[in-house]
Amino acid sequence: MLTLLHIENIAVIEAADISFDRGFNVLTGETGAGKSIIIDAISAILGERAYREVIRTGADRAFVSAVFDGVPVLDWFAEYQIPYEDELLIQREIFLDGRNLCRVNGRGVTVGQLRVLGRQLISIHGQHDSQQLFDEQTHLGLLDAFAADEELLARYAAAWERVKTCKAALDRLSMDESEKARRQEMLQFQIKELEKANLQPGEDEALEQRQRLLMNGEKLSAAVQDAITSLDGDEDSQGAAELLDGALARLAGVLRFDEGLSGPHDRLRELSFALSDLGEELRDYRDSLGYSEEEIDEIGARLDLIHKLKRKYGSNCAEMLDYLAGAKAELDDIIFAEEKIKQAEKAHAAAVADAREIALRLRQVRQDAAAELERRVCLELAELNMPKVQFLCEFSEVSLGAEGLDGLRFLMSANLGEAVKPLSKVASGGELARIMLAMKNVMAAHDQVGTMIFDEVDAGVSGRAAQKVAEKLRKVAEGRQVLCVTHLPQIAALAEHHLLIEKTERQGRTYTEVTLLDRTGRIRELARMIGGAEITPTTLKSAEEMLS
Repeated sequence: MLTLLHIENIAVIEAADISFDRGFNVLTGETGAGKSIIIDAISAILGERAYREVIRTGADRAFVSAVFDGVPVLDWFAEYQIPYEDELLIQREIFLDGRNLCRVNGRGVTVGQLRVLGRQLISIHGQHDSQQLFDEQTHLGLLDAFAADEELLARYAAAWERVKTCKAALDRLSMDESEKARRQEMLQFQIKELEKANLQPGEDEALEQRQRLLMNGEKLSAAVQDAITSLDGDEDSQGAAELLDGALARLAGVLRFDEGLSGPHDRLRELSFALSDLGEELRDYRDSLGYSEEEIDEIGARLDLIHKLKRKYGSNCAEMLDYLAGAKAELDDIIFAEEKIKQAEKAHAAAVADAREIALRLRQVRQDAAAELERRVCLELAELNMPKVQFLCEFSEVSLGAEGLDGLRFLMSANLGEAVKPLSKVASGGELARIMLAMKNVMAAHDQVGTMIFDEVDAGVSGRAAQKVAEKLRKVAEGRQVLCVTHLPQIAALAEHHLLIEKTERQGRTYTEVTLLDRTGRIRELARMIGGAEITPTTLKSAEEMLS
């Protein structure tokens, strides 16, 4: 569960430390006090999108950290190589330049990795989630989450990917005859052009190197000849080799007088041999420099052709040869299209048959789960002051697609004797909030998330229904942590821990403060929620009765 939230420089919150406890926690305060900012801060440490606009005016960064206690052993830790610890520290910094730095127990992670972890720690439900119930495209996903047959869903997803792959291959082969003729003509031209060029791997690099050598042949020849002259000498001067031989002869003439000169003499002899070898190597190189203008022209023409082909087929000879191989394979597909189409049709049909078989198994799982979902949601709604409600899952058959063969929409009738209709046609805002709360409570048994957040799910709810929603939230909090942002005193009175969010102004700046209320503070806050800004003895008495 979430035990501590630290916020710096997010909107009107300059700095705040908020402690949360087990069970049912509520956050109340005037509209605009900053309750939604706290939810946004929690979303940020869960890896959800955070814009730089949330940074408080005058600050260069925003910072949020959260401590979680009793974290279960999740596969996430092994997958991202983060050491598991029962107590978890998550930190996130958001900079004005758009950068984000995220850490889990001091280890850097990406925002995406943090999002995967966050969704296993906290479930946030707001008014937007209730509105999503109007979107019938979401209904099948909610049922699948309730059915919780992840293995079968994964099998179907893989089967559907095979269907798409086979269909794409079939489409490539099944082009119309005129398009096939145009493509065949183009491929034949390209193959002929590349084969005529007779390219070799690495040929362009070798030719460019040879061209550089030939274009600088005179400079190379002159430099090598000067080096040879320095070694061998000429008519006007002695070379290094001749001078070295002279030194060697002088030492050889006096060796008999002092054996200590044998070492220098031997090294001079080795140098003499080395200079002789070096001279031979330089002369061989000089003799190999023979070239002609004709060769330079031939290399230039060849490189021009290669560069022309590069503009169409690849950045080097190896890539162009790969293109040639691919063009030949595609041409074969077109020439032998009839046979290949039959093979592709057979593969596609087999993939469709496999996907349909799995989709039918999935349908049975969904229908079984739908009956149980209907029963349990109706029980939950009865406890939420909607005892006459009918809630149904209506299936329809659709073409094989990403979600199988099933279409689904939720239908309801809120009043006895009324026909069931789509939610968008019959559900009021308050009813929609209660339906989503009922579904959340039903779904809660299927996940391991330790903390649930309800952000103003009481919209449109009042009176007896509000009391029922409050009791349901308190029940949901049994065995897990619930945080609820509310404007209803009935909900706030049933909380086990009550946090007050207040906005203040100091020296021309706005600040938000968070206070954990004691009993006296709770009575005053409940009185404000009941009667508004003017707190009277009557509202205080009503608040005390509610709290008692």
